Amino acid sequence: MKLRLTPLYKFSPEALAFVKVKWGRTKIMLMGVLVCIIFLSAVYGINQYYGDILGLAYLHETTLVYENKILREQLKYLTKKINDVQKIIAQVSDKGNELRLLVNLPKLEIDIQKVGVGGIEENVELTSSSEINDMLNNLQFLVSKLEREVMLQRTSYDEVAKMYEKNRTMFEHLPAIKPADGYFSPNSYGIRLHPILRIYRMHEGIDIVNEIGTPVYATGNGVVSFAGRQIGLGLTIEINHGYSIKTIYGHLSKILVHEGQSVKRGDLIGRIGNSGLSSGPHLHYEVRINGVAQNPIDYFFNDIHPVSIARK
Repeated sequence: MKLRLTPLYKFSPEALAFVKVKWGRTKIMLMGVLVCIIFLSAVYGINQYYGDILGLAYLHETTLVYENKILREQLKYLTKKINDVQKIIAQVSDKGNELRLLVNLPKLEIDIQKVGVGGIEENVELTSSSEINDMLNNLQFLVSKLEREVMLQRTSYDEVAKMYEKNRTMFEHLPAIKPADGYFSPNSYGIRLHPILRIYRMHEGIDIVNEIGTPVYATGNGVVSFAGRQIGLGLTIEINHGYSIKTIYGHLSKILVHEGQSVKRGDLIGRIGNSGLSSGPHLHYEVRINGVAQNPIDYFFNDIHPVSIARK
């Protein structure tokens, strides 16, 4: 069954008759819609003016309150986690300082570890809630601080790794073993009576007494800077170990290396002899740093044999 709309008529004084109204129903419907819009707008305005007495915004506000509660909880959780990570960073920093001391680097002072931490340069108003804004800005501050601390520790550990490698190389060049088997006096370094000249003079090394032909070994990595005969010391070898360190091996019977040759700790370089100004077969051994003679006994352990080093 189809719904038929009855047409509207109006009386026309000119025609003295009823005439059909064009677009009548449409005009009435548009008027009705317009009246409804005006009415609803007025109701909404009055409701807002009197503080939402009709409760039209209750559902929306309830949702916002719930979302804000969740946001606060998440922000508190993230802040706690960041504080936990900062405690771990502090422990890593302590361990890092221990490692720095082990490789002969200075500790990172407290002021440096703080890496310029100060207040937030600018507080950003991200929401209408001052509490949430404070939490967000504090979180931003903690993240920025944590980032700087991590970068500082990364740089520090890079320095430790580089210094460790540098030290490892230096230790390989350090004269650290006894150059030959034999007997020596712990007091042979220093002022003493020369056995041949019979005068007191500085003895700038130690004498290791043994038979002619006893092997003589390099005490650290380096390059042979001299291999030949010197006045007083006879057949002599000098090794430049770098780091301003040099060792001297005198009174040899045989030289087994040449100038410019690279040697490693424990390499066979010559044999004990009685050449030069010597009262008997022995090895004269010196350690010099920046050209200044050192007591060689301070640079080796008497119970470590060079051959055991060479086999490694």
